[in-house]
Order: sequence, then structure tokens, then C-alpha cells
Amino acid sequence: MALEHRAFLYHGADDFLSVTVPYLKAGLERGQTVVAVAREPNLSALRDILGEGEVGFVDSARFYLHPVRTLRDYQAIVKDSAPRGVCALAEPVWDGWDERQTLEWIRYESLINVVFENADASALCPYDAEALPPRVLAEARRTHPLLLAPGHDGANDAYIDPVAFGSGCDRDLRAGGGPRPGRPGDAEYLPIDGDDLHALRSFVAVRARAHGLGEQAEQNLVTAVNEVAANALQHGTPPIGLWTWRDGPDLVCEVGDHGFWRPGPSPLTGFVPPDSALQSGFGLWTVRLLVDLMELRAGWDGTFVRLRKRR
Repeated sequence: MALEHRAFLYHGADDFLSVTVPYLKAGLERGQTVVAVAREPNLSALRDILGEGEVGFVDSARFYLHPVRTLRDYQAIVKDSAPRGVCALAEPVWDGWDERQTLEWIRYESLINVVFENADASALCPYDAEALPPRVLAEARRTHPLLLAPGHDGANDAYIDPVAFGSGCDRDLRAGGGPRPGRPGDAEYLPIDGDDLHALRSFVAVRARAHGLGEQAEQNLVTAVNEVAANALQHGTPPIGLWTWRDGPDLVCEVGDHGFWRPGPSPLTGFVPPDSALQSGFGLWTVRLLVDLMELRAGWDGTFVRLRKRR
């Protein structure tokens, strides 16, 4: 059974409930695992109508914290439910993100179509048409094959294939694209000129500790930078180096080399969960899990991987 992935552009609480309640009840009648991930006050309204027990209720504010981890958590729901199918109400969180984070959440909605392509699952993604920015509503139409909106219920002509969509997200990161965002003049630099990365790990750990990162966050960042540096040594072109600096609450680490490195055969490499550690993209996927945001920019001036960890 193929995934059904539908954007629902709703207008007010009554409109939201008139669609989502029958949708969730239909999932129960089919014997599926039914999960309602919604924002307040929508979540409480659903719980009042449907009651506790058969439906798993989750607050979007707790579930939508990190796109890669959210994708992993939905994977776990599908895997743990098998052989039963899954009926998911999935209302994303769109406030509180900066431009970089918003782009990653938009990309996440597109990736759903690849990761769960062959899953026995349906996902209804509500978007508040009265409150969300026009850009978010426009991207909802581009990332969902099905659309439910005033005057429309069915196939979505604005939908873009995830591979093409991913290429569009990265268009300014590739050859011929826009300039790479600069780093501050006080960024610290460490050359990477050997296979022994002990000095690099110590360099990052000291700065993570000084930035106020907790022990686990520090270790995650050290591991992520080490993985990226090892990839640069294997695939990149010297000189290779690491820059670190503070950007508000974020500690930023950037590994760069002078090669034009393409991470894999598809723009989705490193975004789609790999089947095993031997699959292409496993390292990048792991790095994305460990940090708050990873950005890869590859062009004729070199390849730069920028990692952010928030205090």
C-alpha cells in the first residue's frame, strides 16, 4: 500500500475538527495505529471529542523539535505498528524557526514522500490558512501529493517530486549558485592536515565547554565535527580546515576544503534514513541527528559543511 500524504489547509477550529475527527475515526475503524500530533488548542479539542485510549495524542511542540529526529520518530511508529498500518494526523510547528530552520522543515515535508513511499500509512498534515505565513502555505502545496483546501480535494498539481524539490533547496549551494554566507572575522581556525583528529576533537571540546554546552551536547558536536573532518580528508582536496565562532546562542563549526564534493548520487543523500551503516549517506545522516542544524555548500570555491549546536 502506498503512502497517502495530504496537506489540509484549514480555516478555524470548526473546519479543523470537521475533517480531522472523521479522519481519525476512519483509521480506528480500519484497525490502524492512530496517532494525533497536533498543536494546542487543537490537540485538547481532539482529546475531548475522541477520548483517551485508542488514539495516541502528542503535542506538536514536543514532537517537532528537530526535523531529522522527527522523521526518525515517525519511522519508529510505522515500524513498531507493523503489520498494522498507521493513520497519522501530523500538524507541524512553523513558529520559532529562523530562515535556515524553516527551510529544513520544508525539506522534511518533502522527504516524507520518499521515506514512507511504500509504507502502509496515511498522513494528514493540517496547516492553519488564517495564521501561517503565505510562504509556508505555498510550500505545503509543493510538498504534498494530495491537497484538501476550499474547493479542492484530491491530487495536487503544484506538487514537486522530492528529488527535484531537494535540488531546488540546494540551488544556491551548488556550482554557479549564490555566495557562501561569510564567517566573522574573529572566527578561530584550525588546519586539518593529518589523519589523527585528536587535536581537532580537543579543539572543539574546549570551545563547546566554554560556550556552555552540556556534556552530552558537547560530545555530540565533537563526534559530528570529527565525522565531517574524516569525510573531508577522504573525499576533499587540501587545504582542509575548521573554523569555529559564536552566533548568539549557537556555536558554529565549519569544515571546508578546496574540492567540489557531491555527497552522493541524489540531493536526498544524507537526508533519507539509511538502511545500514554501510549505505551511502549514513555519516551525513548521523551528523544531522547530532547537531541542531547542518548545512552543506559545494561549489567551485570548495565544499563547506557548517554545523550549529545551540546552548
